[in-house]
Amino acid sequence: MSDGAISQDEIDALLAGVDMGGFSSSSSSSNDSVNIDTATIEKFVGDLSDSLKNNLGTMTGATFEVGKPVVEVVDRDGALKKVPEMVVSIVSDFNTALVGEHIYILSPDFTQKITGLVNNEPNPELDDMALSVISEVVSSHTGTEITQLSQGGKLPGLASNPADANHAPKAMVRFPQGKFAFVSYPVTVDGSSFTIWEAFAQEVADGIATSLGGGSQSSASNGALSAADLAGLGGGMGMPNMGMDMSMGGGMPNMGAAQMNPMQTMTMPNMGMPNMGMPNMNPMAQMPVMGMNNMPNMSNQNMAMVTPNVQALQFPNLQHGLTGMEQGNIGLIMDVKMEMTVELGRTKKLIKEILGMGEGTIIELDKLAGEPVDILVNHKAIAKGEVVVIDENFGVRVTEILSPMERVADLH
Repeated sequence: MSDGAISQDEIDALLAGVDMGGFSSSSSSSNDSVNIDTATIEKFVGDLSDSLKNNLGTMTGATFEVGKPVVEVVDRDGALKKVPEMVVSIVSDFNTALVGEHIYILSPDFTQKITGLVNNEPNPELDDMALSVISEVVSSHTGTEITQLSQGGKLPGLASNPADANHAPKAMVRFPQGKFAFVSYPVTVDGSSFTIWEAFAQEVADGIATSLGGGSQSSASNGALSAADLAGLGGGMGMPNMGMDMSMGGGMPNMGAAQMNPMQTMTMPNMGMPNMGMPNMNPMAQMPVMGMNNMPNMSNQNMAMVTPNVQALQFPNLQHGLTGMEQGNIGLIMDVKMEMTVELGRTKKLIKEILGMGEGTIIELDKLAGEPVDILVNHKAIAKGEVVVIDENFGVRVTEILSPMERVADLH
């Protein structure tokens, strides 16, 4: 650009933190050969549509309908054309067994709808609480995907990073690099239609498809041999029996007559030469052995061309626990004080009953004797425990940490 100006596409790319390869279109051409098995991915996500519907219904108490998902292979520009200008993106990258980018995209109004149903409030703000709720919603679906892919030893140990939700312009969404699988789930609730988008990086999509018995078939286009081709070469490389009988004085070793011995049945034809008084004019009849008796056995059992042992390459885990950046970020708030409360129980009273309280009044709580007490941090339940006495002081022993599903249920 002669005037030094930056186009809107370049600004969007800078905001998203992606490499546009000099902001040229050449990067897209390098991905033209990407061949993601969309049929296998579409069947996989389609089989989990009912689970997605049930998860949404369980967490919101509403009735959802989830239609047949559609899987496409797109790049960042293709994805940007499908989503609204402002979006809520939830990043939940896979980090074990499969390593790669994995995100969800929702429209702000759909996020507000789900958050309002969970918190039982109309038109909620898209604040940190709302983003936390939507993170829990998509995390439950990611957990269902991981469970399905881990069954039968397909992808043992599969795991993902905790979901991280952000409300921002679509240009700032960190889409996977290059081409990727983009899933669209049509969702209906209370008569309104919405869409949940899910993006799998190419390496993640290929890993899922391969584990399910599918996978891209791009080897034929670039001339490489597939595993099936190699197996065929190893088991059937024998040369045909050419019907020749070659007499070499009995010194020729066994070369695997069934497949690899083109010399076994070779005979010299009668060339019609006149008998010149010599005892044997067949030039091949008494050929000297020439030291061939010591040649090694070249039967099929010892030949180098055997069926290869082809197996999937196992990549090591690239992430273990928190990264250095994550540890540094959490370290910034390690000394922040938070209020921890142990709640023995609750009850509701009329104003006149509260005004009538005096010394000796007994207040009946909603907890039974011996039932665990609630442990709250900043008034949000995180665990349960039992009351103990330590040197004449009361304390609480933690007996249970609440699951994310239980914490979201407490928001009702």
